[in-house]
Amino acid sequence: MEFTVIIPARHASTRLPGKMLADVAGKPLVVRVAERARQGGAQTVLVATDSDDIAAAVRQHGFDAEMTRADHASGTDRIAEVAQRRAFADDHIIVNLQGDEPLVEPELIAEVATALEQHADTAIATAAHPITELAEFTSPNAVKVVIDHAGYALYFSRAEIPFARDAFAGGISDLPPGLPVLRHVGIYAYRAGFLRTYPRLRPAAIEQFEALEQLRALWHGYRIRVAVTGRAPQPGVDTVEDLERVRTLFRDARAARQTNATATGRKRRPQSRFAATRKSL
Repeated sequence: MEFTVIIPARHASTRLPGKMLADVAGKPLVVRVAERARQGGAQTVLVATDSDDIAAAVRQHGFDAEMTRADHASGTDRIAEVAQRRAFADDHIIVNLQGDEPLVEPELIAEVATALEQHADTAIATAAHPITELAEFTSPNAVKVVIDHAGYALYFSRAEIPFARDAFAGGISDLPPGLPVLRHVGIYAYRAGFLRTYPRLRPAAIEQFEALEQLRALWHGYRIRVAVTGRAPQPGVDTVEDLERVRTLFRDARAARQTNATATGRKRRPQSRFAATRKSL
């Protein structure tokens, strides 16, 4: 399977301005995300951006970049502009990977692309994981998804869905056993043909009230395949605290690799004739 990863990366950020170029263990944040995309098996990785500085940094590290308009309402709109411009075949798979997700598992990228590739009747694929914590279920920042028996999305919402009528009659104080609650993971795979159609789709009221762009596709009758993964992905970078957490993880990982490499080198280093003589004494 061949697929392309496009990373929408706008320069402006409400909570953390300039975060795409923030240094993470010697490389910009967006480049760390591009590296993850390449590890996920993408044949092409490119960054769609409205910033000359972001484009220059991406190219400096060996990745492709394409300039887009600055007025896009969403990452999907930014990716759709690239799909309109490039000569992708209609059935070519494009994965939308957010530029502030440097800890995304490469396997998840491949899993979402595969979910779309294996279902020809599907325009979009995305991912979800089970919710086990009540606070996550009740948080409007955690988007929930309900799927049908075949794994297709029925609805996405910031509200508590599915709602257990009897168990929640006295208030939502616990998750009843067996309630199929899934949290949506914001990674998407699209067919290029759908992306060329998307900008012409009329926005839906449910999309605007929920502030969830995927509801536009559902409202217009497009099917969304949901790949359910067993574990929650690492959170992205939205705040200064998030950035410091990611920097620490990358520093620790690099230090561990250096330690392992040093230890391996010592094990493999050939003994000198003098050392061998000493060992035989």
